[in-house]
Amino acid sequence: MTTIKITAITIFSSILILLSSCQPQTAQKADAQAIINTTSEPSTVMGKVSFSEMEEGLLIEANLEQVPPGKHGFHIHETGSCEDGGKAAGGHFNPDGVQHGLLIKDGFENAHAGDLGNITVSPEGTGTMNVTIPGLTLSEGKYALGNLSVIVHEKPDDFGQPTGNAGGRIGCGIIKVT
Repeated sequence: MTTIKITAITIFSSILILLSSCQPQTAQKADAQAIINTTSEPSTVMGKVSFSEMEEGLLIEANLEQVPPGKHGFHIHETGSCEDGGKAAGGHFNPDGVQHGLLIKDGFENAHAGDLGNITVSPEGTGTMNVTIPGLTLSEGKYALGNLSVIVHEKPDDFGQPTGNAGGRIGCGIIKVT
């Protein structure tokens, strides 16, 4: 009888261990940041953009300093390079090949995936942006932003075609997933 009890307990324990190892693991949400630096003189733009995957979408939090006051186009660009005054970043991130727009308002069907709009900078030269965009990610899928670049433009994005007429690139940072 003791052998049967020990065998039953051993089998039961083995089943419990097996079942507990089959439980789904909680997915680790990714985070990333881009350190923004000036692209050329006389610009002195600097700052940080943080990215956090949330249930609702990708949270993007930008904090910029030493930027000329006013609105500035703020976009994700298609490559992870800030060389050549930010020109090596390429065009706006646009995996769907659609027209320029405002992603949070127009959706992926009617805006580039990198069309974040404008960041407003105070008279003191500081600007912040805090937006959550459903559908963007950092590391998986066609809307993944990891290893792409963030560009701060010299002028406001007026949402005109094909790229918003935001002018030159005064700040750039590469999105690095942590």
